[in-house]
Amino acid sequence: MLNSLVKRIGLPKKILLGYIGVLIFMAGEGLEQSWLSDFIIRRGLTVEESGIMFSVYGFAVAIAAWLSGVLAEMFTAKRVMAAGVVIFLIGSVLFLSIGLPSNNLAIMVPTYALRGLGYPLFSYGFLVWIAYEAPKAKLGSAVGIFWFVFTGGLSVIGVYYASIALPLLGEMLTLWSGIIFVIVGAVIGLMLSKDTKVTHAPSDEPPKTFAYLFKGVSIAFENYKIGLGGIVRTINLSFAFGLIVFLPTYLQDVIGFTRDQWLSIYAFMWTVNIIFNLLSGVISDRCGWTNTVMWFGCVGSAIFVLLMYYIPTHFGVEGYVYTMLAAGGLGACFAGFVPLSAIMPTLAPNDKGAAMSVLNLGAGLCAFVGPLIVTIFITPVGIEGVIWIFSGLYIVAAILMKFVTLPEEHSEELAIERN
Repeated sequence: MLNSLVKRIGLPKKILLGYIGVLIFMAGEGLEQSWLSDFIIRRGLTVEESGIMFSVYGFAVAIAAWLSGVLAEMFTAKRVMAAGVVIFLIGSVLFLSIGLPSNNLAIMVPTYALRGLGYPLFSYGFLVWIAYEAPKAKLGSAVGIFWFVFTGGLSVIGVYYASIALPLLGEMLTLWSGIIFVIVGAVIGLMLSKDTKVTHAPSDEPPKTFAYLFKGVSIAFENYKIGLGGIVRTINLSFAFGLIVFLPTYLQDVIGFTRDQWLSIYAFMWTVNIIFNLLSGVISDRCGWTNTVMWFGCVGSAIFVLLMYYIPTHFGVEGYVYTMLAAGGLGACFAGFVPLSAIMPTLAPNDKGAAMSVLNLGAGLCAFVGPLIVTIFITPVGIEGVIWIFSGLYIVAAILMKFVTLPEEHSEELAIERN
């Protein structure tokens, strides 16, 4: 399937190995996403303490995601990806052998955060690679495939694998087994494609130095559209990372769903998401990148966030199927943000790496902002209040997208290439 998609949109064959590597790598990274918070809460931590651990982890993800773009410009994407694999493996071993068994937040937080420094360098480094290799008129489709494999590994294959492995292996061995996925994905994405080289900026430009790191921040102020796009990307999956802190426990302990039912709901949300990641990229290439993000992504997410809470709250355990459908709708709307990965480099054709750093920073900040909102507001406003905060953020994102428009010359160029 991936091979035919890559051929259809005109990408080089060498990119295919990267897609497959990201898919398998992210399955190992994400197999604990849907249940780790509930697991550590049942081991004695509070919801707020779990939120702290995931917030710090998210901050580490954000830093690494921001660095991935500019470092890929400086050292090539493959070297950045390889560094990400090493850091992730070190963090995983420390967290699983020392951090988690200690049940001590002071040890769990830094060891889990080290994992968060690793995976963005591998995955988002490859996204920068795509930004240079993909034909401009097909960039929306190319990044759609990236988010298809990224989410497919992180939130579908990993979750389904966990649902099978947990009853057989238990929580700790399931977490250890994720390292196998990471290593296999890294081998496929890196070692089996030794002949590939990432296209960088035009050859007449001087090589990037460490001073270029600051470009990954300054460009957001030099070009306000890139800055706004980074904010929208931060809001994009903030609820996805926030819900894992409180929603599994709420649905199981208050509503009465079983853990298997919750895992099915969560996996279905991301199964729908990966399908729409592909559709969103293709549709946006035809119907407009900005409109797709604004209406499908932002407004749609605002609606389905509310349904994810009010449906199970109203119907109880009898609303399991309706809750699953709402989760699927939310997953589809999350895919509406895919064209941002095409918009951002187009806004800065001479500094694609820096623009992608802002985008990747936003992607990483999702994992920080979501749990942080839960940590701060879950006690004063309760679960319902937190739900409305997230829904309101998506409306804010829709308003911001009104100002993230493509330059007229690029719009005309894209129209010519599509025809």
